[in-house]
Amino acid sequence: MELKGFHNMDCMEGMKEIPDNYFELAIVDPPYGIGEDGRKSNSRKGRGKHKKQIHIHENKQWDSSSPSIEYFKELLRVSKKQIIWGANHFISKIPYDSSCWVVWKKNGQNPNSDFADCELAWTNYKTAVRFFSFDWTGFGAINSGEYRIHPTQKPVALYKWLLSNYAKEGDKILDTHVGSASSLIACYDLGFEYLGFELDKDYYDMACKRLKQHKSQLSLTLDFGM
Repeated sequence: MELKGFHNMDCMEGMKEIPDNYFELAIVDPPYGIGEDGRKSNSRKGRGKHKKQIHIHENKQWDSSSPSIEYFKELLRVSKKQIIWGANHFISKIPYDSSCWVVWKKNGQNPNSDFADCELAWTNYKTAVRFFSFDWTGFGAINSGEYRIHPTQKPVALYKWLLSNYAKEGDKILDTHVGSASSLIACYDLGFEYLGFELDKDYYDMACKRLKQHKSQLSLTLDFGM
């Protein structure tokens, strides 16, 4: 396996081929074990603004449990720094305290809905808690121009903010659960080499399509000087 690019495979198998501390930074969004794999999406039909997108969030059962302790051991082995979304759901599996959690506040969220107002990420940086605010509600984004292809999709702007604040030029970036490819789009735009894994073939194909379309649009924009 080439240690860059985007691969349709189990990240646990992929990480076996990665040397110790190979990646400067891993930004990962693994399953939280809270049923956001289509089960909750199906029960929310009619509540999101972007109803035409809901049909793709079929019940795939990938969010029935959080990753194993072995996953976190491998992640910490192959990367020097980590940003791990959803760690408040499985903090007992990460054997280190942290002074630097990242908080993503989803502006525009209905306080009476069952969507979280914020999401939390554990990091092993030695700085203070940091806060990122972005308009993003329910099944779709507000004013972001992003089409939702995954039930737990995060905005590209969030990943760009993380890379701008926590990565250095030349860093290699790892994402073990790519999902919608927002992380890879951010890496591509900012010039970071990346390795990404996505186990589900349907999501992998949609993410590849999204990434390819983004690269094509960006190329056209640069070609015409827009």
